[in-house]
This record gives sequence, structure tokens and C-alpha cells, in this order.
Amino acid sequence: MSDWNQGIIDEFHANQGKVGGMFEGANMLLMTHTGAKSGTKRVSPLVYTTDGDRLVIAASKGGADTNPDWYHNLVANPKVTVELGTETFEATAKLVDDRAERDRLYAGMAAHMPGFADYEKKTERLIPVFVLER
Repeated sequence: MSDWNQGIIDEFHANQGKVGGMFEGANMLLMTHTGAKSGTKRVSPLVYTTDGDRLVIAASKGGADTNPDWYHNLVANPKVTVELGTETFEATAKLVDDRAERDRLYAGMAAHMPGFADYEKKTERLIPVFVLER
């Protein structure tokens, strides 16, 4: 997975935040987060939507039955660095606890990239949604 992610990260940096392949046309950001146990900085390429000034991300892990590692990192260390196009800024990740808001935001993800609707069908877990706020 890290080689695959690194290819996306490299393409993002080479093309001012644009990537192709299965993510062509999707909103993509890079999020640098801190390991919950290791304290190591890690970079995750993520599809996002917006809700006002907030960026919305979903811990879908492709519909797997477990959360991605970055989920645990954000819960432990919510301060992140976001790369959006050519802009870099600090943000705070907040887990969306309200079920109605979470469902509304996740529906926006699925509308932007229909694969997110499939991810929900593949797992019994409720896929967590975070908002990133500057």
C-alpha cells in the first residue's frame, strides 16, 4: 500500500495537486498526520469533499471491516497538515459524532465519487467521517 500511496503522492506533487487513474477528476488532498503510537509523521492521499469552509474525509479503507491506520492517528493527534493543490496549511481533524450530520456528509462523498456508496455496502461498520478545519 505504501508504494501505491507514494505513487499518488509523487503525482500530486508533480501536477499541482492533480492525479489521474482511478482518482482522475476527484478532489484529492494530502494529509500529514502523526502516528498514535510511533509519533512518526505519515502522509495519506485522500479524496475529499467540502462543507462550507470545512474539508470532509471518510475513513472508508475501501469498505474493509477495519478503520485505516490514519483514523487512529487522528483520534490520538488531531492536528494535521493539509496539502490542497499548491497550498499547504495546518488543520484540526474532528470526528463527526452526530449521526445525521455524518450521514449527510458521507452522502456528499458518495455523490462526488460513487465508489464510496459501494464501500458502505461492503462492511458492517459505520464508516467514520472527519472534518478538517483551519
